[in-house]
Amino acid sequence: MHPVVKLVSQRLALGLILLIAASVLIFMGTLILPGDVAQSILGQSATPEALANLREELGLNEPAILRYFDWLFGALQGDLGTALTNGQDIATSIGRRLGNTLFLAFWAAVISVPLAIFLGLLAVRYRDRWPDKLISAVTLASISIPEFLIGYLLIYFVAVQLGWFSSVAMINDSMSLLEKLNAIALPVAVLTLVVLAHMMRMTRAAILNVMQSAYIETAELKGLSTFKVIARHAFPNAIAPIVNVVMLNLAYLVVGVVVIEVVFVYPGMGQYLVDHVSKRDVPVVQACGLIFAAVYIVLNMIADIVAILSNPRLRHPK
Repeated sequence: MHPVVKLVSQRLALGLILLIAASVLIFMGTLILPGDVAQSILGQSATPEALANLREELGLNEPAILRYFDWLFGALQGDLGTALTNGQDIATSIGRRLGNTLFLAFWAAVISVPLAIFLGLLAVRYRDRWPDKLISAVTLASISIPEFLIGYLLIYFVAVQLGWFSSVAMINDSMSLLEKLNAIALPVAVLTLVVLAHMMRMTRAAILNVMQSAYIETAELKGLSTFKVIARHAFPNAIAPIVNVVMLNLAYLVVGVVVIEVVFVYPGMGQYLVDHVSKRDVPVVQACGLIFAAVYIVLNMIADIVAILSNPRLRHPK
């Protein structure tokens, strides 16, 4: 078997094992939550008979192992269950919310990924000079400030004081693309600032590590300009760690938007999860946790596969 095929198959198998392990942790985590689900649904005035009937209806009297496999097999078939609080189908509700979250993450990625790579290349080109120091200082400052604080600062100065954008990022299907982009401008700006710093610094570090190689010195001795050396020789050979950090930050854009969505009241997965955590809607919490885990594992698996494929020693074994 070709080494690349073998390694990719191993990564796929490992990703599946990690997803199953994550599903076990998610299910067990919801089981050990304090309180009674039936009691939280019916309230303190519920009679013992009503509580017993609801527990029987929800399957809470069955062994935990049976409930786990019922939930897992249903999730694999696209059946995530029904929300306890409103009786709506979870898969349908999550489908709309996940689309909104991916829309927000997509536009944040479109801006942050190219900008981070460009700033990383620029910082290497002017290493230890004022552009490098300025970029490093700004990115360090942005990564040190909590994202919710950046969000509230933008709301106050940009939305309230200047009135450029709305402080509430509400979108719906009747809005045009420009109206949606105007509505999500502030949360996209916050997400861009948060992930930009990490990606830029990792890009800079990866390229600087490659710049110490002997073939880079050979390219410089041939008389190539610094920009050509970086673009043609250093960047292609630093692509593996750059792809890894980009994928990690893309996973954050999808999984870690909970705080941003709550701050800007954005109708995405994060807001949906927080709303139902407060209501102790266990099936919704389990479904959201499983989807977040799947997205994170898949993106990390893609990063591993791209790193494998970008290695010429694996593509062309002797």
